[in-house]
Amino acid sequence: MTNASNGQLQPKTPTLKEAFWYWLKLGFVSFGGPVGQIAIMHHDLVEKKRWISEKRFLHALNYCMVLPGPEAQQLATYIGWLMHRTWGGLIAGCLFVLPSFFILIALSYVYLRFGQQPIVSGILYGIKSAVVAIVLFAAYRIGSRALKNKWLWLISWSSFVAIVFFKLPFPLIVLFATVIGYIGSRYSPNTFNLGAGGQSRHKSFGKAVIDDDTPIPKHAKFNIKHLFKILAVGLTVWLVAMGLLTIIYGWHATFTQMGWFFTKAALMTFGGAYAVLPYVYQGAVGHYQWLSATQMIDGLALGETTPGPLIMIVAFVGFVGGWTQQVFGAESLLLSGVVAASIVTFFTFLPSFVFIFMGGPFIEKTQGNLKFTGPLTAITAAVVGVILSLALFFAAHIFMPNTAVLPNFVASHFVFYQVDWWSLSLAVVGFLVLFKFKLSVIKMIFIFSMIGFLLNFIH
Repeated sequence: MTNASNGQLQPKTPTLKEAFWYWLKLGFVSFGGPVGQIAIMHHDLVEKKRWISEKRFLHALNYCMVLPGPEAQQLATYIGWLMHRTWGGLIAGCLFVLPSFFILIALSYVYLRFGQQPIVSGILYGIKSAVVAIVLFAAYRIGSRALKNKWLWLISWSSFVAIVFFKLPFPLIVLFATVIGYIGSRYSPNTFNLGAGGQSRHKSFGKAVIDDDTPIPKHAKFNIKHLFKILAVGLTVWLVAMGLLTIIYGWHATFTQMGWFFTKAALMTFGGAYAVLPYVYQGAVGHYQWLSATQMIDGLALGETTPGPLIMIVAFVGFVGGWTQQVFGAESLLLSGVVAASIVTFFTFLPSFVFIFMGGPFIEKTQGNLKFTGPLTAITAAVVGVILSLALFFAAHIFMPNTAVLPNFVASHFVFYQVDWWSLSLAVVGFLVLFKFKLSVIKMIFIFSMIGFLLNFIH
């Protein structure tokens, strides 16, 4: 008989304890954004451990990609739930986030206490240039996969114009794209039939614990009563949390408004963190003024240096907002920041768990029959334009720090002598390095932080 190393024998089903330690480890090493995180999980769970087959892995990924929220975290939650029921999903989803949450709390404190120190500001100077390159490369990478015909290019440029020149809110852009994708897929299926991240061919790495032909587990079988039960539980948890904040602090208080705003943001995160950041900027910086535009950019720079989903930048936004608003008084700034970050993180990720626990059984039942391709294709095309607008916004603030940049990202008096040529040069080099040499994001962040540190002694 062929041995297990050749993939002929089905591996042993992992215990919940074994799964716990894997998800904890993943939370500390999941660098590289959603693409890198999904690649890590594929290598570990499909190729190495063989906990789930290639086909089932991609099927779960397809579902997570049509949901609002961080797809990599949702994929971990889905696989954890499929293997070990609700507790498995909660453990996988929470451990994917918690390490980066605590790391960001620590970095946010250091930033607010020591951010004006020359050494710290020098390091951030280099990282921010890298961020512009990373966001531009993200737009290129997504666009090269998504914009396969002139109609999708038109959707992308329309979303760019809508958010830059007309300041349309991101949710409205997503809504328009969804409608266009739905209608377009009915009248021109080939135009909007580009897939949602799945592949036509599935590799085999040997028998898996959850294989292609493994029967659906009892807890994963679709039941309409169970669906409404999960929805009721999710709404109850949300209502209790919002109710307590309202009773204790009042509806217009900082903590309560953070809970409400980031609930809406969580439902608008189609396309990942880069796509929703303009919406977070519009609310957190423009409307509520919890932090400044510069702090928002610095937060993204810090978020790029930590493991976990990039949407964890919301923890930074919450921490800075709690700190600047002095919710618990000037003597308890750290406590204000930690509580605010916790509230923001809770309301941002709660919908992700509800979506997975509600929709997972339906997706298991309808393998191969998803109807989300058209709307998702249009949304992805729109997201490319939104990400490009985000890169323009960051570039304007970083390359021309002394120039008055209008809220709609279009300045009326850019002049060349106000350009920070060091930052611009670093960003160009960073993009070329990402494009040509495929350098990992975390390595580039480290290199650019060191360059910024050295430039601190030159300026």
